[in-house]
Amino acid sequence: MRKRCSGNMAIEAALFIPVLVLLIVGMIQFGKITYQYYVIKKMVYAAARQISLIQGVNFCDLANDVNAQAALALALNDSTGAPLIANLTPANLQIATYCITGPDAPPAPCENPGCPTIAQRPDFVVVSIPEGYQVRPRIPFIDLQPILLRPAVTVPFGGLS
Repeated sequence: MRKRCSGNMAIEAALFIPVLVLLIVGMIQFGKITYQYYVIKKMVYAAARQISLIQGVNFCDLANDVNAQAALALALNDSTGAPLIANLTPANLQIATYCITGPDAPPAPCENPGCPTIAQRPDFVVVSIPEGYQVRPRIPFIDLQPILLRPAVTVPFGGLS
């Protein structure tokens, strides 16, 4: 005697398809967040590289230095001046300098006593987003907490202080 199994496949598909859709949407969101992190990291790298190569940067007052702020604006905006990523401004970025103090010592923040004259030329320029850039994954029916992207880039200093 043969049992009738009609309808089992439809029930199994109805149970499996939503799980499959959530997995696919989750993978797409993970890819978007990874790409956004990559773009932000490249922007931070461009700012750090530009700051490390320009001449006459005032490392005593980086927040008000025209050259440093221009480098940040250049890295974060396109050729028309529009931001590449919404809500990411030069005010979100932090610039720090690091110096090597000894042959076996790791790089440490530069001590600049007696500003406005720099006591020591920095060896590295570090640009970071200390408070992070908030990204919220969008997956239907699932409320996820925002993810903070905190890229930091260290480049060797090649300019003159």
